[in-house]
Amino acid sequence: MLDRVILRPAEPNDLSDLAELAYLSWEAGILPLLEDRPGLRERERRRFAGYVSEALPRIVVATHDDEIVGWCSRGGRGRAYIPFLFVAPYMQHAGIGSALLRRNESVFEMMGFDRVVLETPADHVDAVSFYQHQGYRILAMRPEGPGGPEPLQSVRLEKSLNPYRGPVEDD
Repeated sequence: MLDRVILRPAEPNDLSDLAELAYLSWEAGILPLLEDRPGLRERERRRFAGYVSEALPRIVVATHDDEIVGWCSRGGRGRAYIPFLFVAPYMQHAGIGSALLRRNESVFEMMGFDRVVLETPADHVDAVSFYQHQGYRILAMRPEGPGGPEPLQSVRLEKSLNPYRGPVEDD
């Protein structure tokens, strides 16, 4: 399966597919942990659409048979941070998330970073377990969401990297 998956940079015509995949993954993995309040689903759709539009140059996409089946983004502003990693629910456990994560970790290593951090809901046991299996260790827990505690706690994870210290350009 993974041999037919292609990793590539996100492109402008991917915007709606990326936002929809993020929403469907959130709906399958995070929404069951929340109280489904009025407006919550639409707010998340808008949040993902806005995010992918802003972060497009920092998103790596996984495709399978020309269909987007996952994506992972890097934080901006010179930080080794992974804000989002999504894999289509029907394609999980096929190595796609691991491949996307490794690709962004490699980019951070080429940028000279010696560690990378990310956050995920603490109650999303599958996600926490996945990241730990990828070599991440738990650093801290904190309330999730801006402006005060939400029903979820967020767990912050970190992984040591092996930064590249040589020249990057060809002569």
